[in-house]
Amino acid sequence: MNDTRERLLEHVREHPGRHASALGRELDLATGQLQYHLRRLRRADRVVADDWYGRTHYFPPGYDDQERQRIALARRETARAVLVTLLGGEQPAADLAEAVGVARSTLSYHVDRLREAGLVDQRRDERGRVHLSLSDPEATQSLLATVEPEMGDRLVDRFTRLVDDLLEV
Repeated sequence: MNDTRERLLEHVREHPGRHASALGRELDLATGQLQYHLRRLRRADRVVADDWYGRTHYFPPGYDDQERQRIALARRETARAVLVTLLGGEQPAADLAEAVGVARSTLSYHVDRLREAGLVDQRRDERGRVHLSLSDPEATQSLLATVEPEMGDRLVDRFTRLVDDLLEV
Protein backbone atom coordinates (compact mmCIF):
# COMPACT_ATOMS: atom_id res chain seq x y z
CA MET A 1 0.00 0.00 0.00
CA ASN A 2 1.36 3.43 -0.86
CA ASP A 3 2.13 6.12 1.72
CA THR A 4 -0.90 8.29 0.94
CA ARG A 5 -3.33 5.40 1.31
CA GLU A 6 -1.61 4.27 4.50
CA ARG A 7 -1.84 7.81 5.92
CA LEU A 8 -5.52 8.04 4.94
CA LEU A 9 -6.30 4.66 6.46
CA GLU A 10 -4.59 5.60 9.72
CA HIS A 11 -6.52 8.87 9.85
CA VAL A 12 -9.84 7.05 9.35
CA ARG A 13 -8.90 4.67 12.19
CA GLU A 14 -8.07 7.59 14.48
CA HIS A 15 -11.13 9.63 13.47
CA PRO A 16 -13.98 7.25 12.61
CA GLY A 17 -16.92 8.85 10.88
CA ARG A 18 -15.11 11.70 9.16
CA HIS A 19 -16.59 12.70 5.83
CA ALA A 20 -14.59 13.12 2.64
CA SER A 21 -14.19 16.89 2.69
CA ALA A 22 -12.85 16.78 6.26
CA LEU A 23 -10.43 13.98 5.35
CA GLY A 24 -9.19 15.92 2.34
CA ARG A 25 -8.77 19.11 4.34
CA GLU A 26 -7.04 17.43 7.28
CA LEU A 27 -4.65 15.42 5.10
CA ASP A 28 -4.17 18.13 2.47
CA LEU A 29 -5.34 15.90 -0.38
CA ALA A 30 -6.94 17.11 -3.59
CA THR A 31 -10.51 15.90 -4.17
CA GLY A 32 -9.61 13.57 -7.03
CA GLN A 33 -6.66 12.14 -5.17
CA LEU A 34 -8.80 11.57 -2.07
CA GLN A 35 -11.59 9.90 -4.05
CA TYR A 36 -9.11 7.61 -5.80
CA HIS A 37 -7.54 6.41 -2.54
CA LEU A 38 -10.86 6.06 -0.72
CA ARG A 39 -12.19 3.99 -3.62
CA ARG A 40 -9.14 1.72 -3.46
CA LEU A 41 -9.50 1.35 0.32
CA ARG A 42 -13.20 0.55 0.00
CA ARG A 43 -12.57 -2.10 -2.70
CA ALA A 44 -9.98 -3.71 -0.43
CA ASP A 45 -12.49 -3.63 2.49
CA ARG A 46 -10.11 -1.46 4.50
CA VAL A 47 -12.72 1.31 5.04
CA VAL A 48 -16.51 1.37 5.12
CA ALA A 49 -18.48 4.27 3.66
CA ASP A 50 -21.93 5.10 4.99
CA ASP A 51 -24.33 7.85 3.95
CA TRP A 52 -25.85 9.53 6.99
CA TYR A 53 -27.81 12.77 6.93
CA GLY A 54 -26.55 14.05 3.59
CA ARG A 55 -22.89 13.13 3.98
CA THR A 56 -20.76 10.07 3.35
CA HIS A 57 -18.86 9.11 6.49
CA TYR A 58 -15.83 6.79 6.48
CA PHE A 59 -15.10 4.16 9.12
CA PRO A 60 -12.62 1.39 9.67
CA PRO A 61 -14.27 -2.05 9.50
CA GLY A 62 -15.74 -3.34 12.74
CA TYR A 63 -18.40 -0.74 13.50
CA ASP A 64 -21.99 -1.92 13.16
CA ASP A 65 -24.74 0.13 11.50
CA GLN A 66 -25.98 1.62 14.77
CA GLU A 67 -22.49 2.63 15.91
CA ARG A 68 -21.81 4.29 12.57
CA GLN A 69 -25.12 6.17 12.75
CA ARG A 70 -24.42 7.34 16.30
CA ILE A 71 -20.92 8.54 15.43
CA ALA A 72 -22.25 10.45 12.41
CA LEU A 73 -24.82 12.16 14.65
CA ALA A 74 -22.28 13.01 17.36
CA ARG A 75 -20.22 14.82 14.73
CA ARG A 76 -23.09 17.29 14.17
CA GLU A 77 -22.84 20.31 16.44
CA THR A 78 -26.53 20.67 17.30
CA ALA A 79 -27.11 16.96 17.89
CA ARG A 80 -23.99 16.91 20.05
CA ALA A 81 -25.20 19.95 22.03
CA VAL A 82 -28.50 18.15 22.68
CA LEU A 83 -26.65 15.08 23.97
CA VAL A 84 -24.30 17.14 26.15
CA THR A 85 -27.20 19.08 27.65
CA LEU A 86 -29.13 15.88 28.37
CA LEU A 87 -26.14 14.49 30.27
CA GLY A 88 -27.44 16.77 33.03
CA GLY A 89 -30.73 14.84 33.14
CA GLU A 90 -34.19 14.84 31.62
CA GLN A 91 -35.49 18.13 30.27
CA PRO A 92 -38.71 19.44 28.77
CA ALA A 93 -38.27 19.94 25.01
CA ALA A 94 -38.97 23.68 25.27
CA ASP A 95 -36.24 24.14 27.91
CA LEU A 96 -33.82 22.01 25.89
CA ALA A 97 -34.40 24.08 22.74
CA GLU A 98 -33.65 27.23 24.73
CA ALA A 99 -30.56 25.71 26.37
CA VAL A 100 -29.17 24.58 23.02
CA GLY A 101 -30.13 27.87 21.35
CA VAL A 102 -32.27 26.51 18.52
CA ALA A 103 -35.90 26.78 17.43
CA ARG A 104 -38.26 23.99 18.49
CA SER A 105 -38.50 22.82 14.86
CA THR A 106 -34.70 22.51 14.64
CA LEU A 107 -34.61 20.66 17.94
CA SER A 108 -37.34 18.34 16.70
CA TYR A 109 -35.35 17.53 13.56
CA HIS A 110 -32.27 16.54 15.56
CA VAL A 111 -34.21 14.75 18.31
CA ASP A 112 -36.00 12.60 15.70
CA ARG A 113 -32.62 11.40 14.42
CA LEU A 114 -31.26 10.88 17.93
CA ARG A 115 -34.33 8.83 18.80
CA GLU A 116 -33.94 6.74 15.60
CA ALA A 117 -30.38 5.99 16.70
CA GLY A 118 -31.54 4.94 20.17
CA LEU A 119 -29.70 7.75 21.94
CA VAL A 120 -32.65 9.77 23.24
CA ASP A 121 -35.94 8.77 24.86
CA GLN A 122 -39.08 10.86 24.77
CA ARG A 123 -42.07 10.84 27.11
CA ARG A 124 -45.07 13.06 27.70
CA ASP A 125 -46.01 14.32 31.14
CA GLU A 126 -49.56 14.54 32.48
CA ARG A 127 -50.04 17.87 30.69
CA GLY A 128 -48.88 16.48 27.35
CA ARG A 129 -45.51 18.25 27.34
CA VAL A 130 -42.61 16.40 25.75
CA HIS A 131 -39.68 15.51 28.01
CA LEU A 132 -36.38 14.18 26.66
CA SER A 133 -33.66 12.10 28.28
CA LEU A 134 -30.70 9.99 27.28
CA SER A 135 -31.37 6.31 26.69
CA ASP A 136 -27.96 5.31 28.07
CA PRO A 137 -26.02 8.20 29.64
CA GLU A 138 -22.79 6.22 30.11
CA ALA A 139 -22.71 5.04 26.49
CA THR A 140 -23.48 8.59 25.33
CA GLN A 141 -20.68 10.03 27.43
CA SER A 142 -18.29 7.50 25.92
CA LEU A 143 -19.50 8.37 22.40
CA LEU A 144 -19.02 12.10 23.01
CA ALA A 145 -15.51 11.49 24.29
CA THR A 146 -14.47 9.80 21.05
CA VAL A 147 -15.82 12.21 18.43
CA GLU A 148 -16.28 15.92 17.92
CA PRO A 149 -18.16 17.91 15.28
CA GLU A 150 -16.32 18.83 12.11
CA MET A 151 -15.99 22.38 10.86
CA GLY A 152 -18.38 21.87 7.94
CA ASP A 153 -21.09 20.52 10.22
CA ARG A 154 -20.52 23.36 12.66
CA LEU A 155 -20.95 25.93 9.90
CA VAL A 156 -24.18 24.34 8.65
CA ASP A 157 -25.57 24.16 12.19
CA ARG A 158 -24.60 27.75 12.91
CA PHE A 159 -26.23 28.91 9.69
CA THR A 160 -29.42 27.07 10.75
CA ARG A 161 -29.30 28.84 14.10
CA LEU A 162 -28.85 32.19 12.38
CA VAL A 163 -31.91 31.53 10.20
CA ASP A 164 -33.87 30.45 13.31
CA ASP A 165 -32.91 33.71 15.02
CA LEU A 166 -33.88 35.81 11.99
CA LEU A 167 -37.25 34.08 11.72
CA GLU A 168 -38.02 34.85 15.38
CA VAL A 169 -37.64 38.61 14.83
